[in-house]
Order: sequence, then structure tokens, then C-alpha cells
Amino acid sequence: MPYIEESLSAGEQVSTLFKLHWVTRIPMMLWLLLVITFPFAIYEYLRIRNIEQGVTNKRVIFKTGIISRKSEEMKLSSIETVEIDQGIFGRIFGFGNVKVSGRGTSDVLFRTVADPMAVKRAIESISHPAA
Repeated sequence: MPYIEESLSAGEQVSTLFKLHWVTRIPMMLWLLLVITFPFAIYEYLRIRNIEQGVTNKRVIFKTGIISRKSEEMKLSSIETVEIDQGIFGRIFGFGNVKVSGRGTSDVLFRTVADPMAVKRAIESISHPAA
């Protein structure tokens, strides 16, 4: 069972899951081209496969880890800003980073997500519903 579904509290539902852009697989493909570095390609595949990121009706969640687990979470009520960082290649190929800032010093950073504007809209529509 995926971490996000496993960590839901009572009454909490997954609203949207965010996918990584295909460019995140480029290092894995380069490692595969070099037969000697096949273990690195396996590691890269597992690393990418075990990233989960999304928004529920109560919080935003970013989880990484193959064997160990690290998660960054923020309650929707704590969100102050949602920012997009998209370079030239990101604009051309449709990927970027989305930074969710909250009260205090907490941030949740979604790296190399596909369609960062849609991710920003999904988070903002859940955290600040239209009146």
C-alpha cells in the first residue's frame, strides 16, 4: 500500500497525486547504457519509483526512500504560498519545482513534477476553496 494512502487519518481523502516528469528518468537511462553501471541504474529506478507526492483534503505530502522513509508534510491550514520554479528547459518540456511554504520555516518542495502549474492549482484549490 502506498505511503500516502497508508498515512491517511480519519476522514482524510487523497485529492491528487503528482507525477514526476519523464526527465527524471534520464540519469537512469544513461546508467543503463553503460553496462558496468547497471547497479546504479537499478538504484535510480528504485529511488524514482519510491517517490510519492500529493495533496489530500487535509495536507500536502512528499515521501522518499527505498528502505528508509523520509516524509515532508504540511497541513493545508498552514500553507501561506505556493511557488513555481521553472527554468528554460522546464518551460520547453513541461516540468518544474513547486515549493509550498507555510508558517514558520517549514517548506515542502516537489521536485521535477510534470505540469507544475496544474500542481499549483490543485494545491491552491484544496487549501483555499472558492467561496
